[in-house]
Formats: sequence, C-alpha cells, structure tokens
Amino acid sequence: MDRRLKVLLLEDVASDAELIERELQRSGLDFTSLRVETREQFIDALDRATPDIILADYTLPQFSALDALQLLRERGCRSPLILVTGSNSEEIAVECMKEGAEDYILKSSLKRLPSAVRRSYQKLEAERERAAAAQAARRSEEQYRLITENTRDLICLLDTQCAFLFASPSHRLVLGREPDEIIGTAFTSWLHPEDRHLFEETFDEAMFFRESRTAELRFQHANGSWQQFESAVSHIFRADGKPERVLVVSRDTSDRKRAEREIRKLAAFPRYNPNPVLEFAADGSLTYFNDAAMEMARSLKKNHPQAILPLNVAAIVTMALSSGQNKLRHQTSIEGRVLSWSFFPIVANQVVHCYAEDITASVNLEAQLRQVQKMESVGQLAAGVAHDFNNILTVIQGHSTLLASDPSLDPAKAASARQIALAAERAANLTRQLLMFSRKQIMQPQLLNLNEVVSNVYKMLRVMVGPSVNLRRELTPDLPAVHADPGMLEQVLVNLAVNARDAMPNGGDLTIGTRCVAIDETYAAAHPEARLGYFVCLSVTDTGHGMDAATKARIFEPFFTTKEVGKGTGLGLATIYGIVKQHEGWIEVESEVGEGTEFRIFLAASCHASRSSSLEKPQDVPGGDETILVVEDEPALRELVQEILEKKGYRVIEASTGVQALQLWDRHKDEIDLLLTDMMMPEGVSGRELADRILADRSDLKVIYSSGYSLDVVNPGFAVREGLTFLQKPYDPETLAKAVRDCLNQSRQP
Repeated sequence: MDRRLKVLLLEDVASDAELIERELQRSGLDFTSLRVETREQFIDALDRATPDIILADYTLPQFSALDALQLLRERGCRSPLILVTGSNSEEIAVECMKEGAEDYILKSSLKRLPSAVRRSYQKLEAERERAAAAQAARRSEEQYRLITENTRDLICLLDTQCAFLFASPSHRLVLGREPDEIIGTAFTSWLHPEDRHLFEETFDEAMFFRESRTAELRFQHANGSWQQFESAVSHIFRADGKPERVLVVSRDTSDRKRAEREIRKLAAFPRYNPNPVLEFAADGSLTYFNDAAMEMARSLKKNHPQAILPLNVAAIVTMALSSGQNKLRHQTSIEGRVLSWSFFPIVANQVVHCYAEDITASVNLEAQLRQVQKMESVGQLAAGVAHDFNNILTVIQGHSTLLASDPSLDPAKAASARQIALAAERAANLTRQLLMFSRKQIMQPQLLNLNEVVSNVYKMLRVMVGPSVNLRRELTPDLPAVHADPGMLEQVLVNLAVNARDAMPNGGDLTIGTRCVAIDETYAAAHPEARLGYFVCLSVTDTGHGMDAATKARIFEPFFTTKEVGKGTGLGLATIYGIVKQHEGWIEVESEVGEGTEFRIFLAASCHASRSSSLEKPQDVPGGDETILVVEDEPALRELVQEILEKKGYRVIEASTGVQALQLWDRHKDEIDLLLTDMMMPEGVSGRELADRILADRSDLKVIYSSGYSLDVVNPGFAVREGLTFLQKPYDPETLAKAVRDCLNQSRQP
C-alpha cells in the first residue's frame, strides 16, 4: 500500500479499540483510525470521508454490525467491513458474511487481522481498478462514438483497393449520402475526375512514408455540386508490416475559408475605424495603432500616437492584464482637449486593446449642465428668500403707510414713516429681481409706455454703470403703448446696461433710446425675425470694444461669455432673448470691433393708449360693506390685511389655514362675497386647492390670490384657465383696497 490506510472503528469499548490498533501497528500497517460508537457518529464519519476499511464489533448498545452493513448498502458505499467481535458464534459469522462482511475476526485472536485488512484492501483496490478501467473504456468508446457521430469531418475506412468499409454519419449531413449505401463503393467514385490522380499520389506517399499525407480534394454532393475538402490519408498496418486498411479524414475547408474572410474583415475593423484603436503588449509597449490614432496625434500637433498616450499607460496595461478587469474612461488633457481612453485586456494573448475618443465637447456640455443645476439651486434659494421677505415687507409697507396717512401724526414722525415705506418699496424691487432671476415671477403684461419704464429704472442704472460712463436718454415723445411686463423690461435694461458697462472699462457713452418704427417688406426680407407692422424700438448703444462676427453669432447662447472666469455666467443675454421672445418681439445686434455695440428690441405697438396711472399708486380707493374671507398663515400680515379692509368698511372673516377656512366657509358661505387667500399655506390645503373647493360650491364667488412666490401661480395653464386676480406681495394698503374693490365691482357686471 502506497498511502496511509483510513480505518473506521465501530467499537464502544476503548480498550478493545486500542488492542486492534496496536495489532495493526505491530504488523507495520501505515494507517489512521477514527473510533465511533453510535449510528449518528457512524453516518457523520461516512459523510466526512469514505474509509478504506471498517472494523466493526457485532453488537453495540444502540447499533450493530448488521445495521452498519445495511447503511453501507443504502448509501452505495463499497468500503469493506471486517467483523471484529468477542462472540465465537458461527451463526453470527454466517449472518454477517451473507450481509456483505468481508471477514470475521475474533477479538481473542487478532493475529489474523492485519492480513485480513491487507487482503480486503487489495480486493477493494482491484475492484476500483477494474471499475476505473471499465469506465475509462466506456468513456473512450463513448468519446470515439460521439466524435464519429457528431463531427462534421468525413471519417471513413477503406480497404487496400479503396473501397468503403466504414463511413461516418457526417457523410449524410455534409454530402447528402447515406453511410450504409456507400459501403462497398469505390472512394474514387465520389472524387472530381481532376483530383483522382492527386489522391493516388497522396495514397502512395502515405504508404511509402508510413505517415499521414494531406491533399485538397473535391467531393461530389448527392445534389451534383462539388465541395472542396482537406483530406488526410493514413495507412493502418498489420503486425507483419503489411497494409491492412486506409483511414481518410476529410474536413470541409469552406469553414476555414469563411474564417479567413472573417479574420480579414475583423482586421479591417480597427484599420478603418474612424476612432483611434491601439494595441499594447504586456510590457506596455505600443504594438499597433490605426490611421485614426495617427490623425488624432497630428491634430494635437504630435508626430506619433505614442506622444499622446497617458503617462502611466504601462502601469494601466500591467494592472489590466493581472486583474483581468477593463479600465474604462480614463481621461487625459492635452493641448486644451480632453481624451478618454478605455483599455480591454485580452489575457489569453497577453495584449491589451485600447480605444480612444475626444470627449472635449461632451465634457463642456457636462460643465454647462452643472452650471444650469447650480443656477437652478441658486434660483430656488432666491425664490424662497423672496417669498418670505415679501411677507415681511408687506407688513412693514402696510403699517408704515397707515402710520404716514394718520393726520394726527407729528410731521417729523410722518416723514419717518414715509421713509420706511419708501425703503420697503425699494426692498420690494429687490425681491422682484430675485424672483425674475429665479424665474418664479408670474408674467403680468399691461399696456405701458416704454419711456416711463426707462424713466423708472434710470436712476438705478446711473448708479450701476458708475461715474466713468456717461448715461444718456433719447426718448421719442408720444410713443405708442406696448403690451408688456414692466418688471421684465426693467430686467432687460439692467442686463444690457451691465454688459455695456463691462464693455467700457475705461468709460464711454451709454445711450438708451426709444422710437416708433414701421417695418416694411424690404426691412423684413433683410432681417429674418422681423415682421410687417408698427413696432416700438428700445435701443441700448455703447461705445465699448465691440464684437467680431464669430462672437456676435453666439452671444445669445446660454453660458457663452467672453468675460473672465468668475465674472460672468453667460446667462444675461440668453435671459434677455427669452424675455423678448416671451413678449413676441425680436432683438437685433449691430457691433464692430472697436466701434461699440447697439442692441435693438422690437415690441409690437398697441392701438390702445398706455395706462400711465397704472404706474402710479392708487389714491383714495373707495371701500364697501361686503364680507371678505381672508386666509393668511402669517399672523402679522393677516392682522394688517384685516385692519386695512375694516378701515374701508368691509366685514372681515379671517383664517390662518386652508382647513380652518373651509370650516368657516361651511358656516358663512351665504355671507361671504370675496375670498382673499395666500397661495402657500400649512396643513396640506394650498390657496389654489381652497379656492377650487369653494368655487365648486359657489362658482360666482370672486377670488383674489396673493403670494410672494408660488409654483402654482407660475404655472401658465393655471393663470389662463382661471382668469385669476393675482395680488403680488408686497403691496401697500391702497393697492390692496383697489384690488379688492376692482374684483368686487367686476362681480357686479352682467
């Protein structure tokens, strides 16, 4: 025995087990042993490792040798079991031998045990060898059968006269001929007449050299067509050296030729690929690159692709081959361009394929997207601040206005109150700009005179452009009205003035002008965005450094800027363009390098007169005796509104939430004439939802929505569908009173 024997002892007496082990050791057996006493221990030992020999006592307290033999049969375990017992009973011996025991040894006479163990183990090994040989033979026979039956190669045995003795089933699949029908026919009968001589030469060479010889032969298919094969001819010799049979194995070379064509096709893929394709050896050296890689190198002012590779390319190749993992989208920068490299290890060939791509454009787009997201975040913050600030400003402006209008107030204190009101109004302008920036300001167009818009913002522009810029106005009198949002047009003027100031770092002239123009067909043909009709033109002209044609073509693109990093977002002119388009107008630019720039904005002229009074604060608005449901979650603002309206004679029912307002509505629905509600409120019922529920109950009720900022209001579909009255915070007492009175008067119209 050339290895240690694994012995399993089924014995409950430890001293008997020691005697058995001592006897085996005395005989020179090299073994390891494991003693078990119970059925569970016996099963566990079999599960862990199959023993070579099992030495078992006949009877244990809860288990017996017969039980062990039965378990071995059930488990299909062929390990021999030798009964080692103290009972000298022939009946026991016969019974155990019938159940499959290999031998019967008395504990009182253990001298025969080593030889019995050796004999049983040798018998087991012999059985194993026979089983293994039989299995190998079956496996070999099965392999040859499977190969013969499933290969597409034509395998045949010929006699020395080249007649078929055997033909593989593949003849049916490949040549359309039944193998049984081929037997006995001549091999040459299926050969192309021009190839028969070549076969005879190959046949003779294989016999002379006593080794296989190959030839390209054409066989005839059953349908009459010819197929080309590579045939290997081998002679099988008898013991006396005379040829007995001929083995011919023919392989259809069309597959190989197809593969060769595929290889040529695959080779053309990297060669003609418009993207750079490279290959690296295991040491990181560049072994192949296509024309696109060379073109990329030349576009980057390099003479060879090696000059544009990542600096650590050798380490990347080594890591990819050792780990078998791809290295994707490794970025490098060169000559202001961003290149992306992807490495794919071919471990079997110890090479790494690499694909390169110029991603400069996509990187720039990603940067622009991040800028958009940043601006959106800033806009959300600005809108939130403006909303809360507007509530505060409404309270400040309202109380200061009420205080200033008190005739009994000391004149100095009244002046202070008016200053507070003016400061609140300036702060309101600031919040309006924040909302405009964040695009959370509802567009509220009205008939207005552009001259008044310019005048309203003129003082602020003078401060913004600074003392080095000479700001002038050239306004045409009796200007037709336009239908526009004054706040948005003010934003347009501010953005254009800031750009003009930045274009004149050493000072210059900035002129804001207005005029009425008639657009005819000739002008419209020369300006694609223009259309026929009468328009009011707002122009902003500077004497700055101007722009070239390439810059002028891109100025309205989002994020395009000629300013230094950190000094401009590139959104100003894009915002202007969007505002003008929203007003159904168009914008034109004239500029030359060193000659300054002129922006001209065209808005449709209205046949109606502008309402100049709309720019003035309402005075002495009449009140009434109607009942108004005021819903506002800000306590100070709610108290202010109640005070203003009650001073005008109205009866006020107040609620702090939409839920509370619905409860009050159920009790006073027949008394309430108007609902004044904030848009954003706690407890899950917004101003819009509150109004929807109440209007479903009473469709004739008038509603005024008020907010510093609300996503609901910004939804254009909401404004159009509802035809709502919207009161923008902050507002002064008279503005509130006028909105309420106008809304109630409107409800009385037939």
